Amino acid sequence: MASDAVKKVQNKLFRGGNAEPEALQDREEPALTIEIPKPSSAPTPPPKLGKSSDPSPKDSTEPREEQLQTYRQRLAQKLGGEYQGTEKYRLLQDGQRERHWKRWGPYLSDRQWATVREDYSANGDAWSHFPHEHARSRAYRWGEDGIAGISDNHQRLCFALSLWNGEDPILKERLFGVTGHQGNHGEDVKELYYYLDSTPTHSYMKFLYKYPQRRYPYEDLVAENQRRDREVAEYEILDTDAFDGDRYWDVFIEVIFFAPIFYYQSNSSCQQYAKDADDPDNIYVRITTYNRGPDPATLHIIPQFWFPNTWSWPLEKPPMPSLTGSIRGSDDNKIGCVTARHPTLGKTHLYCLPSPPPVGPSNNFEVDPNLPAVEPELLFTENNTNFCRLYGGTNETPYVKDAFHDHIIPSHRPPTSDSQEGFFAPRIRARTAPSFNARRPDIPESGPCTPFPPTSAFVNPEMKGTKSAAHYVFKDVPGNGGCAVVRLKITPSRIGKDASLEHEIAFDDAVEERRQEADEFYAMLVMGPISDDLKQIMRQALGGMLWTKQHYRFIQKEWIEGDPGQPKPPPERKFVRNREWRHMHIEDILSMPDKWEYPFFAAWDTAFHCIPLAVVDPAFAKSQLDLLTREWYMKPDGQIPAYEWNFSDVNPPVHAWATFRVFKIERKLTGKEDLAFLERVFQKLLLNFTWWVNRKDQGGNNVFEGGFLGLDNIGAFNRSEPLPTGGTLRQADGTSWMAFYCLNMLNMALELAKHNPVYEDIASKFFEHFIFIADAMTYKEGDDEISLWNEKDGMYYDAIEFGPGNAMQLPIRSLVGLIPLYGTLVLEPTVLNRFPGFKKRVEWFLDNRPEVSARNMANMKVRGREQRRLLALASKERLVKILEKMLDEDEFLSEHGIRSLSKLHKEHPWGMDVNGQRYEVGYWPGDSKSGMFGGNSNWRGPIWLATNFLLIESLQRFYQYYGDDLQVECPTGSGDYMNLVSVAEEIQHRIIHIFGRDMQGRRATNGGNTKLDHDPHFRDYVWFYEFFHADNGRGLGASHQTGWSGLVAYHIIQSGVNCRLPKTPKTPRSLAHHYFDDVNDTVSEAGDEAKSAFSAYADSVYTLGDLSPDAL
Repeated sequence: MASDAVKKVQNKLFRGGNAEPEALQDREEPALTIEIPKPSSAPTPPPKLGKSSDPSPKDSTEPREEQLQTYRQRLAQKLGGEYQGTEKYRLLQDGQRERHWKRWGPYLSDRQWATVREDYSANGDAWSHFPHEHARSRAYRWGEDGIAGISDNHQRLCFALSLWNGEDPILKERLFGVTGHQGNHGEDVKELYYYLDSTPTHSYMKFLYKYPQRRYPYEDLVAENQRRDREVAEYEILDTDAFDGDRYWDVFIEVIFFAPIFYYQSNSSCQQYAKDADDPDNIYVRITTYNRGPDPATLHIIPQFWFPNTWSWPLEKPPMPSLTGSIRGSDDNKIGCVTARHPTLGKTHLYCLPSPPPVGPSNNFEVDPNLPAVEPELLFTENNTNFCRLYGGTNETPYVKDAFHDHIIPSHRPPTSDSQEGFFAPRIRARTAPSFNARRPDIPESGPCTPFPPTSAFVNPEMKGTKSAAHYVFKDVPGNGGCAVVRLKITPSRIGKDASLEHEIAFDDAVEERRQEADEFYAMLVMGPISDDLKQIMRQALGGMLWTKQHYRFIQKEWIEGDPGQPKPPPERKFVRNREWRHMHIEDILSMPDKWEYPFFAAWDTAFHCIPLAVVDPAFAKSQLDLLTREWYMKPDGQIPAYEWNFSDVNPPVHAWATFRVFKIERKLTGKEDLAFLERVFQKLLLNFTWWVNRKDQGGNNVFEGGFLGLDNIGAFNRSEPLPTGGTLRQADGTSWMAFYCLNMLNMALELAKHNPVYEDIASKFFEHFIFIADAMTYKEGDDEISLWNEKDGMYYDAIEFGPGNAMQLPIRSLVGLIPLYGTLVLEPTVLNRFPGFKKRVEWFLDNRPEVSARNMANMKVRGREQRRLLALASKERLVKILEKMLDEDEFLSEHGIRSLSKLHKEHPWGMDVNGQRYEVGYWPGDSKSGMFGGNSNWRGPIWLATNFLLIESLQRFYQYYGDDLQVECPTGSGDYMNLVSVAEEIQHRIIHIFGRDMQGRRATNGGNTKLDHDPHFRDYVWFYEFFHADNGRGLGASHQTGWSGLVAYHIIQSGVNCRLPKTPKTPRSLAHHYFDDVNDTVSEAGDEAKSAFSAYADSVYTLGDLSPDAL
């Protein structure tokens, strides 16, 4: 028979009985929810405080509900009419440095093993040097990883989930996938997990991991993927039998911060709890698991709490952090406690609350009062490498990183030796013994060392160490939805000072209150009647982007030279990669493309991440763009680092575009103009622009090379290497990217010139540079001209120049020929009138250099709608010819966006033979069939959201100049003509259709997988893949690339209100009035002329539903 105290805990945890505190007994509590909340149509401020002459709940005649007050209610009362939501208030406080609300967040990587930073090999083979098999036993040097992991912003203390199903050979404490060597299409995670929700300050986060009850098929996944060639699809976890019969666990992890949710006016202990909302160091974790299988099953839930290893690398150990365990509370309410002490972070506690026994749906999830509570076993070890297991060496300490595996899983334990009393021999290991290979000294080395006694225990019985875990065992969880719950709290508070540790009902109320605040925040983003499905997609996309923040640490000097406390790395390692980036010293929270497949920043990815991020957290978006131009990132010569595999690679120059877009998004949403940010980044980009001109225009003729420029395998040759044909590659996209760069720098200079006239001259400089780049699309070599434009085909192509007058175009219809459309900007009459010097220079150039200004670009002398001027690479005639092919469903236009390669090349591949080798480009709508750039991405057909985004914006800008006078057939051959903004919205809708449900409940991104489309435990969740199949929209590449694929959230915000269901007829109508009604034109600050929402530095503040590419 369980004690009354245990029953009391059980009942409170599962809403059973009436064991709540007296003041709460009459309060109706919401059930534990697992679905993604559907935000209300509009935020409603919480009700005001109830008034009572006597604040005591016992004596008051007021309703009990009015005596309880949430944090939101108190905040709304405090702010009155200025209240805009609790989360926005936190963002304001964080920006003003009143509270450090972002001190804690989801800053752990999803994969630290096999990264460049952990690679100390001689040949740079990161995949082999630190494989998954080492990760559980080997201390990381540069970061930590885990499932749904969180840490402080300097990654001094970490928390993450681990699990065991009773079948696996190892604990599930990190996500598994095949490496670049093992996958038939490169590296790929082989897990089912979803980032479901997050607010910008991470006050509420939700994550779902699906864990098989069968043995995890590690070996099968590796073997089958290695067996397959590039002609077939990847072998995924759902292709195995791991999830057959629905024998798996749904594991929901909710993490909330600084969260009291009610306030007892007459109870001093609860008043202390109410102050919790102003403390960023209070973290609540609720882990809710559901048995989806038909039969009872046992699950081990093992949350881990640890310090990263910072002591094994220097010769002298730094001050050591420590974890110690204890049992706190009264005799009838004992709680396991792990106390963490860190030299700079201070002291905090992890409280591991007892859990009720598992319950099932057959009895309405009621707790059996006769069953005991599930109390965790606290485990402790050291976060040190197990040299004995990995290399046959001797460990520094008796307790090592993989101790929990040995302690919990008998089959994981090493065999014991008859020659010693336990597994650990009473030997010492010099701290300088090799750790980069299997060598070990024959005799003990001199130097600092640690003796340890023999013992047969794997975890420290003294309950101390640098790594800890709470081991919960839930036996026989009922099938068909049986549930088990774990609650933990990280807080500096003590028991007796924190009501949520004594009254578990308060714990759940805290989680619910934070969720409601998240609902309130996201409801404010929705303008108009957007479907619930699109709202959910938008929220998951933005939540995923906020989840994929990561603490990234890289100090080049230490990395390339090795650590004093470890042996020297192989000398040839210095010449493998990144040798010239000696200045680099990074330790920041960065937005990652994908925390498993790409757990490192990538410069042009970051630019696209910042657009949707700016909608929810402009300060974070600005920080990302600012950081990449700081002196500890950017090289002294002005080059921006690309990504850690090769910082010297060249990404498209999109940083200026993103910087100005983020500046205008913040201005539109908040009315704030952060000119300091704009000017600071602009000044650094002047250095970067100069680097491009000096390094990537070898002939000085404004034709830029640039290499692969992020488009990996789009060409017949590897564009980052010397051509096998000889000669020089003249890149249409490289030159167009620089024209795009010029126009964005011009735009920024005009904005800054409003406040500092010096920038007017700089604007003139970029105007002229743009004209020269545009003219170079037909460039001169001596008396001969070589054009990148093919008049017959109506497309831009790359060309190989073999010598003066000897060149050959490469007639491949690809994104390379569409990128010239990016180079477009509309100049308002207001701009020219406001800056007479700039206007005079423009008019002089048009009058005196007509041979330059009128060739290969739109005619600037012809004024468009509202007397606007157009700066664009493509003239009207060329624009129409390009759009004819871009909007042809047999070429570029897919049901799901714009293809990266024309479908024409399916039947007509282009290639050439060079020295007996065939180089060819064919239409590959799915995965790559080439090993170029690792083979894990493909630009020969699939749809990429980032490049589509810029095409959409370009069409919107062209509309601002041409208006309804330019109508094109869309799709080509359909007989349906529309203006360019209507075309832009049509492309937006097709992209949204990748993710949205059609009439049959299917999502294109799921690739026809019935389980993903229709299973009630899968169908509402969405993965945001790296790119998408050109013909059917199936997701491909990295499965959690919520970086630039998160742009779909922006499309939904902008045009989701008009988006039809996938595979349904569109409603014919003109969208021009929706976007650009006369009422949406504003009066210029410099005069009475109407200004376009899509033109240079428009200042209008519309609703978020009228988002535009430049007015933001």
